[in-house]
Amino acid sequence: MYNLLQGLSVIEASSFVASPTAGLYCAQMGAEVIRVDHMAGGLDYDRYMLTSEGRSLSWENLNRAKKSVALDLRSGEGRELLVELARKTGQVITNLPEKSFLSHAAMSEGRGDLVSVRIMGWHDGRQAMDFTVNAASGYPLMCGPEDWDMATAPPVNQVLPAWDFITGAYSAFALLAALRHRDATGEGSEVRIPLGDVAIGTMANSGALAEMLYRGGDRERLGNAIWGAFGRDFKTRDGVRFMVAALTAKQWDGLVVAFGVESEIAQLESELGVRFADGDTPRFEHRHRLFDLFQAAAEGFDWAKLEKRMANAGTTYERYRTMHEAANDPQLVRDNPLFGPSPANPSGFEYPATRSFANMPGTTPGDPAPAPYLGQHSEEVLVERLGLSSGQVARLIDAGTVRLSDKD
Repeated sequence: MYNLLQGLSVIEASSFVASPTAGLYCAQMGAEVIRVDHMAGGLDYDRYMLTSEGRSLSWENLNRAKKSVALDLRSGEGRELLVELARKTGQVITNLPEKSFLSHAAMSEGRGDLVSVRIMGWHDGRQAMDFTVNAASGYPLMCGPEDWDMATAPPVNQVLPAWDFITGAYSAFALLAALRHRDATGEGSEVRIPLGDVAIGTMANSGALAEMLYRGGDRERLGNAIWGAFGRDFKTRDGVRFMVAALTAKQWDGLVVAFGVESEIAQLESELGVRFADGDTPRFEHRHRLFDLFQAAAEGFDWAKLEKRMANAGTTYERYRTMHEAANDPQLVRDNPLFGPSPANPSGFEYPATRSFANMPGTTPGDPAPAPYLGQHSEEVLVERLGLSSGQVARLIDAGTVRLSDKD
């Protein structure tokens, strides 16, 4: 937690991954992020996996450091309260449809400098989610073993909803860009960010779109090899599988020394008439010969010895872990300053929690904050933001328009 955004308040009306991620990143940098949900919880409130008490671990981690307001968003009065909160606060993150009660026009009425960031499906209004835009992007049909037939082999979906997280990060950036513009001009902004465009745009930014058009066809599957460079998984004599990558001359030279294949590489270079130290192209074009050579060398080492040699040679490598192993790895988690002590999580389950991914040398980050209980800050926010009296809030509670904390 850093306080770079201290003094900034954001209303977040969202669910699932992308939109809550945008709010999370703002909160971890010190913004006051007020998440407003339907009083029974948003669509992601009970998202799998649940603890035995019924608390979603996904929701808990995507909503750290935020405040929670719970309203009856199916009622006119509850919707009016959310619109008024947005209008009073002046900046909003949401993935609710534009053609809803939370349209930019409704929120900005009488507040011309309001900034709204809205995450959509596709630019033309079609619905989308991470796993469907990933199918459209072409990436799943690039994944899989190298000997799979392009025409008949199945797609390989990624487990991580990467487009959601990229969209969330881009949305946080877009919000701050719009706020900077408002500071300079006094103008508000309506920013729409289609999830599908983030996926297809990222594919284009990587050069893959141009590559497909230039080659006039699809790229072949590469298994676990890195496209356009030297890198793949190998296995040691004692069965440890690991990944190496060599994109620079230093990384390449280090791998050659660590694996002890200097003479074999020199012989292969002489046979092929190339110099592998010259760059990615010769290493990638002759990757199969190199993979066989390095795998044969790896089988002559146990992992402990080869890892020490790779570390001493300054190579880039990492052992494959299961996610459970990663979660229990001291270097990745326990001794990593990214993680702080467990706050008082609504789930009651104690585990390491992340601080901001960024770190600022010379500045001490605060400890991770807990996620709120649903409705925990309803009364506080309505009083402070809308100026309601305690009696008015009590009436809204009695009417079923406002819900207080679901802690008990």
